[in-house]
Amino acid sequence: MKRILLTIILLFAATAVFSQNMQSYLDEYTRLEGTFAQRLDLLESIRGAGMTGIGEFYHNALKYFFTRITDIRTRSDQEIAERTVILLCQELGTEKYTAAAAEIWQVADFFDVARGANDGNAMQTALIALGDVDAKDFVPHIVQRLNNFNTDPKINPENRRRIQMAAIGCIRALENLHDIRGYRPVFFVSVGTYDPPVREIASAALPNIVDDPGEVLIEVIQDTSSTPRIKQTAWNEMLRTRAPEASKAKVAAAAIAASWNYSTNNQSYLKNLKDMRKSAIDIIRRYGVPDNSVYPYLERSYSSNLNNNAPDYDEIMLTLNALTAVKTDEAVALLQKFMLEINERRRTGPWGNRERQLFEWVISCIGATGTRSVEIIVLLNTIERTTSYTPHERSMATNALRALGARQ
Repeated sequence: MKRILLTIILLFAATAVFSQNMQSYLDEYTRLEGTFAQRLDLLESIRGAGMTGIGEFYHNALKYFFTRITDIRTRSDQEIAERTVILLCQELGTEKYTAAAAEIWQVADFFDVARGANDGNAMQTALIALGDVDAKDFVPHIVQRLNNFNTDPKINPENRRRIQMAAIGCIRALENLHDIRGYRPVFFVSVGTYDPPVREIASAALPNIVDDPGEVLIEVIQDTSSTPRIKQTAWNEMLRTRAPEASKAKVAAAAIAASWNYSTNNQSYLKNLKDMRKSAIDIIRRYGVPDNSVYPYLERSYSSNLNNNAPDYDEIMLTLNALTAVKTDEAVALLQKFMLEINERRRTGPWGNRERQLFEWVISCIGATGTRSVEIIVLLNTIERTTSYTPHERSMATNALRALGARQ
C-alpha cells in the first residue's frame, strides 16, 4: 500500500520534472533503518513515474549504495543489491550522467563475473552504462576486462555464460565510446571461441567503433600469432570500413606481404592467404600503391604462377591489371621485365598455351599504360620484326606501339 501511494504521488509530481526537488526522496532512500528491499521499492516507484533530469539523484543513490555493501549478508540481499545497481546504472545511462562514471565503473568492478557469486547482469549493465555516459576515461579499464575475457578458456558452461554476458557489456560500451583502443579486443571477440550470437554482436559493432581502424588491422595481419583465417578476416573487416582509399591501400600492401611471408602447408590456410592476397591486389588496382614495398610481392604473384604447374591465371590477371592501373615507373618496369622473360621463352622455349596467353595479356597491359619508355618501345619494335612470332603476335606489338603513340 505504501508503495502504491508513493507511486501515485510521484506521478503527480512528474509534470514538474526539472524543478523537482529530489532531496526528500534521497532522504527517504538513505534512511539508516531502510532495507535493500525498501530502497529498491522507492527507486522502482521513481522510475515508474517517468521522471527525467534527475541524474544527480540516481548518482547520489548509487554512491550511498556503496556505503551499505557491508550489509549484504544473504543470497536474497545479494539479488536485491544487484537489481538495485542494475536500475541505477540503467537510469544513469538514460540520463547520460557522465559525472557518475567512476561509481558506475565501481559497480562493474564490484560485480565482476570473476567473482563466482555474480551472474553477469549487473556487470553487463554497468559496462553498457559506461558507454551511455561517454566514460572515455574508462576505455583502458574496459579494454583490459575484454582482453581478459578473450584469453579465458571458458570451459565451464556457467562460467562461459557469465563471461559472455560481461563481454557483451564491454562490446556495447566500446561501440558507443568510439575509441580506436576498443577495436582490437572487439575484433578478437568476433573471431574468438564465443557463441555465434556473441561473435555476431562484436562483428556488427566493429564499423561503429571507428571509421578507420587501418593501423590496428595492419598489426593483426602482421602478427605472427594470427592464423591465416584471422588475417583474412581482418582484411575483410578493412574492406567494409569507411576508411579513406589511402588507408585501405596501405592495409592491402600489408595483406599482400603477409600472404607471402606466412609459411604453412595447411591447404585451408593456403587458401585463406591466396584469397586475401587476390582481394588486396585488386584494392591496389583501385586505390594505388601506398609505397614501393608492394612491388616485389606483385612480381612474386606473377612469377610464382608463371613457373607453377597449375598457375592461377586469375591472380596473374589481377596482378597485371593492378600494375597497368597504377602506371608508376616501377609498375611499367615490372611489365617490361615480364615481357622480356616471355620474349626469351619465345626464342629458347618453353612456348606453350601459357606463354601465348601471358604474351597477349602483358603486351596489352603495356599498351594501356601510356608509357614513353624508350626501352619498351625498342622491345615492342623488336617483337614486331621478329619472324619467330606469329603474324597475330606481331600485330599485337604494332597495336601496343599505336596505343603508346609510337605508330600511326
